[in-house]
Amino acid sequence: MKLTFPHMGYLYVPIKALLTGLGIEVVVPPRPTQRTLSLGVRYSPEFACFPLKLNLGNFIEAYQMGADTVLMAGGVGPCRFGYYAQVQREILKDLGYNLDLIVLEPPRGHMDDLLNQLRRLKAKASWKDVIQASRLAWKKLKAVEAIERAAHKARPRALVPAQVNRLQRSAIALVDEASDTRSIDEAVSGYKRDLLMLTKRPNGVQDGKEPPVRVGIVGEIYMVLEPFANQNLEEMLGELGAEVDRSIFLSDWAFHHIFLDALRIKKGGSVKEAARPYLRHFVGGEGLESVGNTVLYANKGFDGVIQVMPFTCMPEIVAQSILVKVSKDLDIPVLHLTLDEHSGEAGLQTRLEAFVDLLRWRRRQKGVRS
Repeated sequence: MKLTFPHMGYLYVPIKALLTGLGIEVVVPPRPTQRTLSLGVRYSPEFACFPLKLNLGNFIEAYQMGADTVLMAGGVGPCRFGYYAQVQREILKDLGYNLDLIVLEPPRGHMDDLLNQLRRLKAKASWKDVIQASRLAWKKLKAVEAIERAAHKARPRALVPAQVNRLQRSAIALVDEASDTRSIDEAVSGYKRDLLMLTKRPNGVQDGKEPPVRVGIVGEIYMVLEPFANQNLEEMLGELGAEVDRSIFLSDWAFHHIFLDALRIKKGGSVKEAARPYLRHFVGGEGLESVGNTVLYANKGFDGVIQVMPFTCMPEIVAQSILVKVSKDLDIPVLHLTLDEHSGEAGLQTRLEAFVDLLRWRRRQKGVRS
């Protein structure tokens, strides 16, 4: 079995570590590019979600690299993500690509079902191998997220923000190559030392920059996490002098949607409570979380929020209509970005520049100096 999976941000780092530790031959597809998108758009229904098109392009490229099996997640609720596997299976079959799909459905309170889904991946690996591989994968996931969080803070404060981007990619590559926890820790600590040098002013000289405006990012998980899909939104904001706080990280998502679901532990928490005055029930995808996190960002004094979603995303369209009232009630600007294969970088850059300028103007009007 030569196993592949779709890209979503830096998910490939822990997934590759996990599968390799189980003795599975892994085919990591190329990071999404215009070719990936072109393949997905060519063979997908026109009305399909943007993430489905990119995923399909990933699968085709991986098949051309020798993959024969795809590992992907399933879904439930109003979000169309739950239908991806069925649609993609038929498309690949029609194209003559003999790819077997392993779909990991959400446990929904049934741990046995999840374990049965994972047995095929376990193959001949011992439970000791499973535990060791899982620990290393989790360590890598947390390390990648620590690297991303540090970059969010460093970009708007760096003398040359582009250097932060290069450092981040280099550090993540080191984590990907690491074979033990010590190497992972060394990669992260070395990266943070280098970041400190990029943000340090010589001899305490001030550069006259205003304190960075703080922007929270909410929206559909794939669009928030995948840089190609959101056109490197985090980097663009950092280079404009905005400090990003992303509402979605894979470790948190996995804990709530896999571990807690499997154990039938009811998910409460601040996000759900924050959304309650505006939305009291599940609407699919991350719709509820988008509303709740926007309320929390307003309560924490953030300057603005950006909602990112694919064109025609039903849960985020529901959230978008509600966020208009949240924005008015809590006096926090919200920029809605609806992206697909037709979106251009120049137009997005212009909108982000205007939004960041608005946030700075509002801060000056309020006399805020943080």
